[in-house]
Amino acid sequence: MYEEIIKQLATTNTKLVAVSKTKPAEEILKLYHKGHRVFGENKAQELSEKYETLPKDIEWHFIGHLQRNKVKYLAPFIAMLHGVDSLRLLKEVNKQAKKHDRVITCLLQFHIAEEETKYGLDLAEAKAILASEAYQNMENVQICGVMGMATFTDDEQQIKREFDQLRGIFETLKAEFFADNPDFKEISMGMSGDYFIAQQAGSTMVRIGTLLFGERNYD
Repeated sequence: MYEEIIKQLATTNTKLVAVSKTKPAEEILKLYHKGHRVFGENKAQELSEKYETLPKDIEWHFIGHLQRNKVKYLAPFIAMLHGVDSLRLLKEVNKQAKKHDRVITCLLQFHIAEEETKYGLDLAEAKAILASEAYQNMENVQICGVMGMATFTDDEQQIKREFDQLRGIFETLKAEFFADNPDFKEISMGMSGDYFIAQQAGSTMVRIGTLLFGERNYD
């Protein structure tokens, strides 16, 4: 399945984040030995433990809702944070990144689904963050795009509308805040059940777990 997904994503140069949350190191190494290097986790402690035991050339992405008090555990090594949904969190990321003399790349997470359980900003909230003096003075974070999750539904038209909405948000922010910044280029959307729709809607990065590793382990 890995090879099939990679071949499909290559048609649009879409990056694969292999979501390895709850999976043991040996399962991650199976993909690693096939040449894959980008993995995503959603628990800070679990990710920290995997970072310590697995090869250091893995590019780790944190894809879940991140509590501010957990940022310090990830700041030394994390490659990208997919779920920045407040100015307070962004301030903490900047603070912890500065301690390690790093610049951490971040995606702004948007609430595009109809489900109430999803975290995320709306466009007005995002604009307020980007226009704030606090953000403009940050030197250790780099916002490089947007992230969102569609509603869990079989209605493909609804999923497409939600992905199109996120693409529109990206284009609005690009025009207003990042027109001269080529690093603002990522649209992280699409998971195991809807990545093909996301790819067609312009996703640059998909987060796939179940199709690669099977169902999650919650023992």
